[in-house]
Amino acid sequence: MKHTIAVLVENKAGVLSRITGLFARRGFNIDSLAVGPTDDPKISRVTIVVDGDDYTAEQVTKQLNKLIDVLKVRNLQNADIIRRELLLIKVKLSESQRSEIIDIAKIMDCEIVDISHTTLTLEHSDWPEKIDLLIDLLSKYRILEITRTGTIALQRGADSV
Repeated sequence: MKHTIAVLVENKAGVLSRITGLFARRGFNIDSLAVGPTDDPKISRVTIVVDGDDYTAEQVTKQLNKLIDVLKVRNLQNADIIRRELLLIKVKLSESQRSEIIDIAKIMDCEIVDISHTTLTLEHSDWPEKIDLLIDLLSKYRILEITRTGTIALQRGADSV
């Protein structure tokens, strides 16, 4: 089971290194990692997705709480969060495939961010499973490049980390 963990940290050099080092030492695998500033430039938000049982997620949370520069840690429950990823995907085009790929882009609500005679680049922001679906739909064409951010997430409603 995938667990999404939100961590507020002091925005200082070395903090991310200590977090990833903790995961390496404990043998935990990081599925996704996203870091960005908050409304306070002194604080950053780290969103980590780990695969494991509830015990693993609890251990990760406890270990993160012990780190210097970590202000707050919360294991977000999947039903109570809004998750998003950003995808950029470049597909090779032939004249006969152009309209098919553009149709997929429209159906999946993608933004066409670059087009040439031989390639089409799409941008899509959605929950990770829908990103996976888009990649699967485009896999029958020649995908030249893919880049995607890590998952970012916020708690639904009035609660916050």
